[in-house]
Amino acid sequence: MIYLVEDDESIRDFIIYTLKSQGMEAAGFGLPSKFWKAVENKAPSLVILDLMLPEEDGLHILKRLRAAPGTEKTPIILLTAKGTEYDKVVGLDAGADDYVAKPFGMLELLSRIRALLRRTEKAPGEYRLGSLYLCPEKHVIRVDGEDIVLTQKEFQILCLLVENRGVVFTRAQLIDRVWGYDFDGETRTVDVHIRTLRQKLKACGAYIETVRGFGYKIGEGA
Repeated sequence: MIYLVEDDESIRDFIIYTLKSQGMEAAGFGLPSKFWKAVENKAPSLVILDLMLPEEDGLHILKRLRAAPGTEKTPIILLTAKGTEYDKVVGLDAGADDYVAKPFGMLELLSRIRALLRRTEKAPGEYRLGSLYLCPEKHVIRVDGEDIVLTQKEFQILCLLVENRGVVFTRAQLIDRVWGYDFDGETRTVDVHIRTLRQKLKACGAYIETVRGFGYKIGEGA
């Protein structure tokens, strides 16, 4: 069951309608107090959380979820009109798994939801895409059984793309996640790292797709 906490009724109804049309179980709440009552009855499989809410702000809800037994590992997406780097960093540092800034596209939100649900449903720690094997915990990358040596940034980019297969990341988002919000270099840095990463992965480098004018992803069919 996916829970959405959003006080804007039109946004809430639209998201819930879309999720249900995709065959997902979902419930929306305009007030945090109603959300907490629902959590007591049934723990969510994923939470979409607005930051600006009546009664209790989203950041406080996020911290409570992370501190509570039963929801400490629940995937959480922040949905907020706040788009500054500071707000993103605060949310991620507090335990959010992802964020989507308003205005947003439903296709993007659906992709991020599916990616997080896949991550929690998979056996932890290992990914196999064709002849590519990745174990982030052990820092192991193999192609056709051969160990591949990557730089730290290349490894972080690969893990991010593989763990969120199907989700497109802009260059700015990759910089934010891999280099950090205080990075003052050029977005071209991402392109350089992607190019060398593809080369090192040999035939599996083709799994990293360029979405022209936007960024990079690993396709659903990889």
